Amino acid sequence: MVKKNMSILVVDDEKDYCEVLKLILENDGYSVETCFNGQEALKIMENKAFDIVVSDLSMPVMDGFELLKAIKERDYDADVLMLTAYGTVEKAVEAMKAGAYTYVTKGMDPAELLIEIRNIRDKRITDMKNALLREKARNKYMLESKSPRYRQMLEMAEKAAASESNIMLFGESGSGKEVLATFIHERSNRKDASLLDLNCQALSDSILESELFGHEKGSFTGATQRRMGLFEAASGGTLFLDEIGGVSMNLQAKLLKAIENRTIYRMGSNTPINVDFRLITATNRNLKEDMDNGLFRSDLFYRISTIVIEIPPLRERREDIPLLIEHFIDSYSREMKKDGIKISDDVLEILTGYDYPGNVRELKNIIERCMVLSEHGEIEKGYLPSDMLSGRAPERFRSPRSGSFETDYTETLKEYRSKAEKAYIEELLSRYHSDMNKVADILSISRRQLFNKLVEFGLK
Repeated sequence: MVKKNMSILVVDDEKDYCEVLKLILENDGYSVETCFNGQEALKIMENKAFDIVVSDLSMPVMDGFELLKAIKERDYDADVLMLTAYGTVEKAVEAMKAGAYTYVTKGMDPAELLIEIRNIRDKRITDMKNALLREKARNKYMLESKSPRYRQMLEMAEKAAASESNIMLFGESGSGKEVLATFIHERSNRKDASLLDLNCQALSDSILESELFGHEKGSFTGATQRRMGLFEAASGGTLFLDEIGGVSMNLQAKLLKAIENRTIYRMGSNTPINVDFRLITATNRNLKEDMDNGLFRSDLFYRISTIVIEIPPLRERREDIPLLIEHFIDSYSREMKKDGIKISDDVLEILTGYDYPGNVRELKNIIERCMVLSEHGEIEKGYLPSDMLSGRAPERFRSPRSGSFETDYTETLKEYRSKAEKAYIEELLSRYHSDMNKVADILSISRRQLFNKLVEFGLK
């Protein structure tokens, strides 16, 4: 996705010079953080991505050349601009050979520095747009279908795209919700602006709130700089919130207010910020059931679900499986430089008849596996996963609520309930990465009650 603003990390042991650069760059619209040596820069970059690193070449502890090499070794996606003092140009040229984008001499007119920064910015925007075009080309196969139901869904999505209504995408994991969100954005009146996305389920409440609303410097421990949130960054464009069902009840209230009023407040600030975004949400959960159980606000549900589009699972559009297989084989053939790979009729029959609990994502992974193993120009039956050959769903997709725990049919109802309760808690702990607050919230019990359950079931 193309970002509206660029983030810059300035690294220089001269603190006053750092602050001057920060003011110059922020005045030109960049988000800027500062630090004072290469080691400190690497620690910051472990937890946050930057588009550009502006580093002094000569510093104690770790100099700019060593920092550059570490950035390249760790494969961080950041362009490096070197700052040099007079007399160190030769070393700066050496740094460019090692991967720096360019260098600028300290003391030069700030306007010249801004020109170089803008050149990097323009190059990165072009690169991101080209990557987006390549991604769209790769995802085009998702939108080519022989399935009447899937084609009908696409027609509905195209009509919805022309409106400003909030759209909810409902579909199983791996069914292509992000691809459909991109399809809608590209056919909307906001197609020339940014499409920003966030998986709500993967983040804790505090991080999720910061990602959405942004924060002011000092608003919480670790908030060393002001940060723009996605609501603000997506203004003029589209915001796609995946797994919206993973948002806590507390944060749902703030989310509802932002959507209704189109006004947000950064964490730690009382200053309102007007925002203008198109909202697309997605979920694989039954949110109406969650509403009945007090896990999802009904007012938020009806606000974000003006138009609901259901994506059919792959097992309900089997006529598309051969098309997808052909695409994946072609794509991986180019990537792996394996030309002329064919698939036998018996393997195609197995692939077409399988139910794919992981949907298109699972099929893609299976074809990748087969392409890696293929040695004789043909995908053979033995390359398929054992779960597929046995005709049963892989363990990672089986839910406790659909029978992943065993029973000998001699248990009392209390014993069966206890076993089912243990299995359900285990699933929630796994799904939400042992986030006790989240699991307790879903179960509508206190954190202490959950802890007692873990002890009771031997999970603690």
